[in-house]
Amino acid sequence: MNNVLPKLIDTHAHLDNPQFSADLHQVLSAARVAGVAEIVTIGCDLESSATSVKLATEHDDIYASVGIHPHNGEEASEAAIDTLRRLARNDKVVAVGETGLDYFRGHCSRQVQQQAFRRQITLAKQVGLPLIVHDRDAHEDVLRILCEEKAHQVGGVLHCFSGDLSMARACIEMGFYLSFPGTLTYPSNQDLRDIAAAISMDHILLETDCPYLAPQSRRGRRNEPAFLGETAEELARIKGLSTADIARITRLNTHRLFGIGPVEQPSRIAYPIRNSLYLNITNRCSNRCTFCGKFKDFTVKGHALKLEREPTAQEVIEAMGDIRPYREIVFCGYGEPLLRLDLVKEVARWLKQQGARVRVNTDGQARLVHKRNILPELSGLVDAISVSLNAADASSYQRVCQSQFGMQGYEAVKEFIREAKNHIPSVTASVVTLPEIDVEACRKIVEEELEVNFLVRYYNEVG
Repeated sequence: MNNVLPKLIDTHAHLDNPQFSADLHQVLSAARVAGVAEIVTIGCDLESSATSVKLATEHDDIYASVGIHPHNGEEASEAAIDTLRRLARNDKVVAVGETGLDYFRGHCSRQVQQQAFRRQITLAKQVGLPLIVHDRDAHEDVLRILCEEKAHQVGGVLHCFSGDLSMARACIEMGFYLSFPGTLTYPSNQDLRDIAAAISMDHILLETDCPYLAPQSRRGRRNEPAFLGETAEELARIKGLSTADIARITRLNTHRLFGIGPVEQPSRIAYPIRNSLYLNITNRCSNRCTFCGKFKDFTVKGHALKLEREPTAQEVIEAMGDIRPYREIVFCGYGEPLLRLDLVKEVARWLKQQGARVRVNTDGQARLVHKRNILPELSGLVDAISVSLNAADASSYQRVCQSQFGMQGYEAVKEFIREAKNHIPSVTASVVTLPEIDVEACRKIVEEELEVNFLVRYYNEVG
């Protein structure tokens, strides 16, 4: 198993700022020591855009954007846009921006800002680069212009996101990412933390916006890329993940948006999330759930899970490597693990010999698959089992989960849960928070009828 921790990427820094003129070399060195492998330095006018490109050309680990900040909207003439277009031809330029709207300061009129914003969206589409969008007290107009100008064609990021949850979802729907700086750590900023908690990690980037917005422990000081780790740690706390998870996921997100890498994406058999190790042993499933992420992307928490072929038991054991650091080993990939019952038993038997705790995540239809009660075969091998209930009645279950066994699938899941209590120490029934699912009705069934543990899973947060 690869134990090298993934590196962070600061997706928004202002390295051309005069505050870095005396010690930029030391700032970059400190960033590398702190685990920040790449930095995107941002253009805010023609001069800073040119300087950013120069910095990127001189340093392998620096990339640049070119753009005109809304404060400088009056500069965004057609001639200036032509200059940005020439700068954007450099291979180290990964975005257009920062552009957008700022109604807080009012350094130039709203009309001028909007025209500059539209021109830069057009430029981004022409050069095929994503946008870096500044939005302060201009949420409705930012969304409106992004829609009117069809900015979804290139996508981008709302940097230093400051909108509400409704806006966050609208941006994500357009294919944009949201980026969080050190403000995520400020005690008074619970609203931002709530938004970070509510959206999928697949749409989040990290930034410093240095030299501004230092994280809480350094407020009042010059911010630096080296301080990005504090924001990553806070995001990990909010999402219930490890900082290694946050680094891996945001690194992949950044690569997908800006092409910054490298990102190692081999198909994974064994993959860590938090302090558990998950085993991806099949991509086959007895359900075709409408919310399943694999129908658009086989990635979970930054891990690629599309298997070229199903592994053998020995390959699974070899893929795990040293299992001692993990709290539990979980059979749960992008597929139904109990379709491969014999492999699960063989690997679980080996794991129990090593003293490991074993959990299985399942759709609970193994009796229908194997035409027998398989739970006695898991007794002594599996410490915990989590079963996806996902509905309060058979018709809702079939509509959402689309079992290959039709309407009998739902009752089979409930019977599986009842029987599991006789053979496995810990049994949990889970439900995904789809709008059409009555979570409280499911809770009542689980707690009063089935009498097992109940877990609510957010449908937009796989893993």
